[in-house]
Amino acid sequence: MQLLLVGYGKMGRMVEGLAGEYGCTVAGVIDPQLTAGQDGPDAERWRNVDVAIDFSTPDSVIRNVPVLVRRGISVVIGTTGWGKDEPEIRTALAGVAAGIVAAPNFSTGVLLFEALVARAAELAGNQRDYGAWLHEAHHVTKKDAPSGTALALKRTMEDAGFSRPIDVSSTRAGFIPGTHTVGFDGPAETITLTHTARDRTAFARGALIAATWVRGKRGWFTMPDVLGLSR
Repeated sequence: MQLLLVGYGKMGRMVEGLAGEYGCTVAGVIDPQLTAGQDGPDAERWRNVDVAIDFSTPDSVIRNVPVLVRRGISVVIGTTGWGKDEPEIRTALAGVAAGIVAAPNFSTGVLLFEALVARAAELAGNQRDYGAWLHEAHHVTKKDAPSGTALALKRTMEDAGFSRPIDVSSTRAGFIPGTHTVGFDGPAETITLTHTARDRTAFARGALIAATWVRGKRGWFTMPDVLGLSR
């Protein structure tokens, strides 16, 4: 399977290093910061690409993804912070022979964590004395705060029935791959649930799993679709 990498930062390089384990070959890179990455999404050299994996910037997503899907190239979007442009990207996807897997986090563990958080929020939501909070910590170079995963967890808690305010906070320091903690606090006790990523390979491997899964499919998908999990 031929892959195109959109963005060649730490995640892009990690995907490239692991691609062979998933039967994939990297055909090239789109990244204006690189001499070899100047070709845009409409370049003829991408004509045999099956799937693009995007770990770039929000502005790059809206520039590149609509063009790629119109060419029949499916896209795995690992970039976060582009939510305002989702309607335009969904419109570009309509009626084309391509699929998109969009996820704020590609870790299997995070998806299991989200299911646990949903159940906890459902139970705590029925206890009037309990408040809720959510904290996430990432490396200092991560641009968006709160993280896309934190915002998704907050929506999950709300959808599960926790109707009271949920305080969300962020930390950006050092080289933290990603830690998310959800807490429920009562008059005399606290319940916490935490997911900690030990390194970023979980995200890169998840993106490659998504890429092999979406090849040949049409439509808009999330990681629960890829992994066969129901919310």
